[in-house]
Amino acid sequence: MQEMDDNVLLREYVERGSEEAFAALVTRHVNKVYSVALRLTGNPHSAEEITQAVFVILARKSRQLGKRVILSGWLYQTARLTAVTFIRGGIRRARREQEAYMQTALNENESDAWVQIAPLLDAAMAGLNETDRHAVVLRFFDGKSLREVGAVLGANEEAAKKRVSRALEKLRAFFAKRGVSSTTAIIAGAISGNSVQAAPAALAKSVTAIAVAKGATAGGSTLTLIKGALKIMAWTKAKMAIVVGVGVIFAAGTTTVTIKEIQNYKGGGYSWQVENATPEMLDKLPPLIKIVPTKIPNKNTSRLVSLSVPELNRFKALGIRMQIQDVLRTAYQKPGHEHDLIRIVAPTRILSSPARYDFIVTLPSGGLEALQHEITKKLGLVGRNETIVTNVLLLKVKYPDSPGLKSSTVESEISPRQAPGEISFVDDGFRILAGCLESNFKMPVLDETGLTNRHYYDLKWNQPNWQKQNLNGLKQALLDQLGLELVPGSEPIKMLVVEKVK
Repeated sequence: MQEMDDNVLLREYVERGSEEAFAALVTRHVNKVYSVALRLTGNPHSAEEITQAVFVILARKSRQLGKRVILSGWLYQTARLTAVTFIRGGIRRARREQEAYMQTALNENESDAWVQIAPLLDAAMAGLNETDRHAVVLRFFDGKSLREVGAVLGANEEAAKKRVSRALEKLRAFFAKRGVSSTTAIIAGAISGNSVQAAPAALAKSVTAIAVAKGATAGGSTLTLIKGALKIMAWTKAKMAIVVGVGVIFAAGTTTVTIKEIQNYKGGGYSWQVENATPEMLDKLPPLIKIVPTKIPNKNTSRLVSLSVPELNRFKALGIRMQIQDVLRTAYQKPGHEHDLIRIVAPTRILSSPARYDFIVTLPSGGLEALQHEITKKLGLVGRNETIVTNVLLLKVKYPDSPGLKSSTVESEISPRQAPGEISFVDDGFRILAGCLESNFKMPVLDETGLTNRHYYDLKWNQPNWQKQNLNGLKQALLDQLGLELVPGSEPIKMLVVEKVK
């Protein structure tokens, strides 16, 4: 299997310094890396330089990559981040050249779908979680079968099929919001047929020679690019050390930024403690990190606004009347995946606390790490991610012909609504429903329906209030109205384990 071969070759290079093994890796993946760079910059010379930098980075970081690394996906992500570094550095007017490239070269012998998709593809890929991105790269960039994709991801063929299908649906939704209407089948065909093209014949040889020397013979601009790309990669993985206190030293340079508190209101509290906060407000505030008891009493609702640029390790957020678990979820989220569900395991006294907090983080970089540090400092809590085998409920299709499973024609975004005895939502698949059910049943609910089409539901059952839960009524409503059932099971689940600092 090719991906196993990748890891064997990588180990040969790491353990024995085999230039032949590294050359084989370059030959296998150079077209993909070059194509990503060319698509993002629109300039063949720039794409060659980015490709060179990517494989130098691989040579330098090879000892740090785990034995289970999915190298194909890792190289795709590194190519994208390196190209982002290149473009943001303004090297050789890359952005303008990219626009010109998309207007001309892509129109030659390309399908209309690919012409529309190509300029958006890598931004859409950046929005996928790591496993979904690996699945797309393996299936459509590398041309692997679903069985091979599953083997690489540690899953069976059916699970790989579902994973790829869901990832395609996410790409389709991303394109649709930007005016590109297509189907997942067309998108799959366009990516498979056009995403990877041949790199210049001599590129693999020159890349290998410079990369095995760890970039010692690379030009000054390439070394600068490598340095910048390594910074972005470190930021993306949240491994930069952030010093929080009177001043903060930011990874982008050696400048020390002093954190200045906003002036207090006369009646106590800070000027940022307002209910009508907006994302635009975050960008106007000075660098600040703080968690305080709420100053907005007698309200049952909370509010969170945030800004996130994962590639630059930028995260800003402001929360009002947040429960302690919501502050934790905000701080320990994965950059770029703010809507992913974070399940918390913690002592009951922590999760049942009635205390509410207002918090703010507006640092230029390292915001998530700084917020975690502040939680430890002010609340005495620390979290860590663990995979735990636990009891779950599996959401499955019981009656495939149920009218409730028919696709909806609703196009507008409708916010999900939960009330006693009612769940209303528009969802592509069942992600939102699974999350709502999880909050009712107080245990993980996993979507095993395999359906990704759009639905509108107004699920109702007999339940007068939140205090008197009617879970049997909810289960029956799922079955009668949607043709779905909840099946008990046991699965490994990623959890945020929260403990008091000793």
